[in-house]
Amino acid sequence: MNTLYRTLATTAALALLVTQVPTQAASGSANFDVSIQVNATCAISASNMSFGSITTGTTSNTDATSSLTVNCSNGTPYAISLSNGANFSNVRRMAWGASYIEYSLFQDNSRATEWSTSKAKSGVGNGSDQTLTVYGRIPSGQNVTNTGNYGDTVIATVSY
Repeated sequence: MNTLYRTLATTAALALLVTQVPTQAASGSANFDVSIQVNATCAISASNMSFGSITTGTTSNTDATSSLTVNCSNGTPYAISLSNGANFSNVRRMAWGASYIEYSLFQDNSRATEWSTSKAKSGVGNGSDQTLTVYGRIPSGQNVTNTGNYGDTVIATVSY
């Protein structure tokens, strides 16, 4: 019987050990936010415009094009303006020394809407490259007497 009591006592002790909940230290918790600010961005690049070549004498309308590539964040509104160029004097001009040939830049193929600092072309970015054409024209009626390589520099600016 002693063995029976010992076996029962051991079994009871083991049962108490298994069912006993271990003690834990106190705990607390806290929340924190995770965030990032994503800013809109735009980039612009341009190809050169070449009117080719003309001969001296009175000009007729001579047209050319170039392209602007703009890449703005998706949903970002933008406006592209073109400077008047380095040789501006009431009109855009290409220069060769002290000689000039007037030209204009337009937003449309019909060359009805001029493109300038005050007449920007607007759009909305889609996160990919968007190509816009710049339409140039040397208007007829200019008397070109000096030969040479006429040129000008126009700055395209994207505002967003």
